[in-house]
Amino acid sequence: MAGRFGATVMIDRPIEDVFAFLADGENDPKFSSRVIEIAKTTNGPPGVGTVYASTVKDAGVKTKREFKLTQFDPPTRIRWTELSKNPVVAPEGGYDLARAGDGTQLTFFNILEGSGLGVLIAGFALRSARKGADAFAQTIKETIEVS
Repeated sequence: MAGRFGATVMIDRPIEDVFAFLADGENDPKFSSRVIEIAKTTNGPPGVGTVYASTVKDAGVKTKREFKLTQFDPPTRIRWTELSKNPVVAPEGGYDLARAGDGTQLTFFNILEGSGLGVLIAGFALRSARKGADAFAQTIKETIEVS
């Protein structure tokens, strides 16, 4: 079972600032409590082909994750795909940004899918992610506005 979750939030910062913050995947632990550690494993500034390796904790279980940026269009769009092989993965996710007065409208999304035994828990993971999506968007907003 695969499914999508996401949310939209207004951020009181210029679009260029929001894009720069989100483009640096090493900022993820600042707004995502599930990310224990993350590091860019490719050289150069973030862009198409950049890979980030992380350790995350979901439902009390630590897993290693690896994501590759697949689209990078400053200052409006970032897309990624998960390269790691875990029971539940995000084959696609992204950020869409739009100017909104002096601020930025941010929409994020992830698609989750299970494989192997992950098929049994993918629905639970998706329901949990959907339930927390608005709060997650709010945390991104608050983090960027104070940084």
